[in-house]
Amino acid sequence: MKKVRITVMRKVCHRDLIDAYENPIEHACEMEEGQSFTANGWRRPEGLCESAWDILSPFVMALSHGAADFYDGWMKNKKSAMLSCNDGFRPVSFLVEAMDEDAEE
Repeated sequence: MKKVRITVMRKVCHRDLIDAYENPIEHACEMEEGQSFTANGWRRPEGLCESAWDILSPFVMALSHGAADFYDGWMKNKKSAMLSCNDGFRPVSFLVEAMDEDAEE
């Protein structure tokens, strides 16, 4: 089983949708562009948003166990995926990449 790098690539904020539909909340998303996490195999890295993990975890699990080439050549790097969390107000895009380093038991 391999480690998997998860990098925050882009964070978008749809202010018009927030103003129209969302109740005010503080600290809705703590992710920052360029922030990186390392998943030890299929385990959620500390500090990674739990909601984002729900979307990322199936791909992390697959990549950590050697899967590649999702959706018939979607990514240039076959051992990666570009995924977004499910927050419609402030979606975050993550690059998920299998590493050569073995996960720790």
